[in-house]
Amino acid sequence: MVAPLVLVGTRDDDGSLDLAPKHMAMPMGWDNYFGFVCSPRHRTCSNIARSGEFTVSYPKPSQVLYASLAASPRYADGPKSVLGAFDTFDARQIDGEFIEDAYLFLECKHYKTIDGFGDNCLITGEVVAAYADQDYLRAEETDEQELIHEHPLMAYLPPSRFATIDRSNSFPFPADMKR
Repeated sequence: MVAPLVLVGTRDDDGSLDLAPKHMAMPMGWDNYFGFVCSPRHRTCSNIARSGEFTVSYPKPSQVLYASLAASPRYADGPKSVLGAFDTFDARQIDGEFIEDAYLFLECKHYKTIDGFGDNCLITGEVVAAYADQDYLRAEETDEQELIHEHPLMAYLPPSRFATIDRSNSFPFPADMKR
């Protein structure tokens, strides 16, 4: 399976930043909703239930180490000390942070959590603000193959591999295909 790899940002109850890598993450339909799978045992889940908000950073392939370090354990139930090494910046519309130099950033208000997926739940949010690295934006005058070659994306290959996507092909949709 190929999946995106994102860093979900929340605030711990003491106000410190928590970042957690998630790979079962995606838009939820065509409107401004985003969702990801989480465990109710994780701090991410309880932070969102308490605060009602979260951020999403899409790291570049060069930031795979950040995604790995964000999975580091906590010590003595305190904040993740490794996050002090991350360069971050503040969200604009919610109380959250993003990692510097990612290519896509989402600010989300908690919409709904759906339990019952075994030991996991699906957390969804309404995207209230979105930002992107200008170099990653598609434009009619830009060749999409050239864009992905010059600005590659990271994919996660569960359970323990990642890939850099730097080549793509046009999908052969039927002429009368509609969304």
